[in-house]
Amino acid sequence: MPTVYDIPANVLIKRLAQDLKTRKEISPPEWALYVKTGAHKERAPDDPDWWYIRCASILRKIYLYGPIGTQKLRIQYGGRKRRGVKPNKFHKGSGSVVRTALQQLERAGFIRKQGSKGRVLTDVGRSYMDKVSAKLKVELAKAIPGLERY
Repeated sequence: MPTVYDIPANVLIKRLAQDLKTRKEISPPEWALYVKTGAHKERAPDDPDWWYIRCASILRKIYLYGPIGTQKLRIQYGGRKRRGVKPNKFHKGSGSVVRTALQQLERAGFIRKQGSKGRVLTDVGRSYMDKVSAKLKVELAKAIPGLERY
């Protein structure tokens, strides 16, 4: 059975974001229209569906690297801050965005806390991800001939 490892990340995240959009537990908070995704960013995201894409990306990262905590995810979503004439410097991503997304994914039943180690996928979350991957593998096998070697 195909897993998350068998599907390219960009394709999987887009499909997960479309599917998460239909769930009532996952919805962008009211402040999501105005917030930057980190101190290193200059503007808020242009994509109106950025919240669902971020939740899907976090779900994939927990599948691959779990147990993983908020601080590690902030580092994953960080980047270079431009500081004018001074050299660029790394800054972490927004903690509020990561925490709120994790809380929503917990409410949906996909992840759970594992003590002080961070969050891991539940059985429901793992089977959900595997089912989405299996559907995508069948759809993409016709469109991308080299995918069976991926």
